[in-house]
Amino acid sequence: MFHKNIKLVIAALIVGYSGYQFVEGNIGNGIALILLSLVFIFLYFRNELILLAFLRMRKQDMEGTQKWLDKIKNPETALIKKQQGYYNYLHGIIYSQKNLTQAEKYFKKALKLGLTMDYDVAMAKLSLAGIAMQKNRRQEATKLLQEAKKLDKNNMLTEQIKMMQQQMKKGPQQVRSRYR
Repeated sequence: MFHKNIKLVIAALIVGYSGYQFVEGNIGNGIALILLSLVFIFLYFRNELILLAFLRMRKQDMEGTQKWLDKIKNPETALIKKQQGYYNYLHGIIYSQKNLTQAEKYFKKALKLGLTMDYDVAMAKLSLAGIAMQKNRRQEATKLLQEAKKLDKNNMLTEQIKMMQQQMKKGPQQVRSRYR
């Protein structure tokens, strides 16, 4: 909604006003204003539109996710680097069902910009491995699967990794039929 720098300015103004409230003896107001400024600081590091897009993604609503992402105009300036990574990560997930070449581009850009959670990095690498397998790049797919397996510390992707390794043994023909 607000540009990232405007959020910091609003937070600074609220903190300044809370200082005035402390000087005037209104301690309760000062504390409440500091808590309010924390909301804007939180939203600086976690963009509200990306959070809403993740909520839509959790409900498997790809169109709703796309709508929330489309509301972010010029993500290079409106988002910090990690948020840009998640912006591209979400686009990669959306396009993995439509256009694999486009999805690959988004996942690679997301990994380049950086993702905070190891699970998200593992998921992006697993998706890239599936795309590489479909495009008959077996060495790249094997490497990406191994990296995803190392990053999956909570074993949340173990079944998907095993299934993909079994499909690699079968050959590229079965992999193509699974992703269509």
